[in-house]
Amino acid sequence: MAALQASPPDLVILDLMLPDMDGLEVCRRIKAQGGEAARSAILMLTAKGDPMDRIIGLEIGADDYLPKPFEPRELLARIRAVLRRGGDAGPSGAAAGTHKIMRFGSLDIDRDARAVTVSGQPCELTSYQFDLLVALAERAGRVLSRDQIMEAVRGRELEAFDRSIDVHMGRIRSAIELDAKDPKRILTVRGVGYVFAKQQD
Repeated sequence: MAALQASPPDLVILDLMLPDMDGLEVCRRIKAQGGEAARSAILMLTAKGDPMDRIIGLEIGADDYLPKPFEPRELLARIRAVLRRGGDAGPSGAAAGTHKIMRFGSLDIDRDARAVTVSGQPCELTSYQFDLLVALAERAGRVLSRDQIMEAVRGRELEAFDRSIDVHMGRIRSAIELDAKDPKRILTVRGVGYVFAKQQD
């Protein structure tokens, strides 16, 4: 933790099984301490048979996870994808020299700065959650399936039992909605997916 604070990395590969504290607690502390370290992307390594650990990891701020055992080439591909999402030329479509801000009522999405505010107050989102929000906002009023959302952010395919999109949507709602239990911006279309509302307060 001291090393992270002294020299924050672009990416942390975090195993759940650690000697002094588990990876979930490390993830919580990274995100709670603020500053540059809290903006480090986190890729969690989890046991293949335990989807709950993956869901919890995503809920507390991990950007992606990789179940064990895994191929080194897949790990490298995931690293590249996470770093690409956090870069200036990610799927948000922001281009050098143009400052693109999408406004929906009191919600501002700054694609160049990769920042989100509601009534001027910053919202804490992971890099992946920012890309998911942008993908929905760019298609406001259009119902998107989970597969279409994943394709829009160039993510990996979902496993049959994977709830990662739903978990991320819950985190985004907690950040941008007045009441996450009664969302007005990101609406669930039962049996289909999600839609970003065009008209907002």
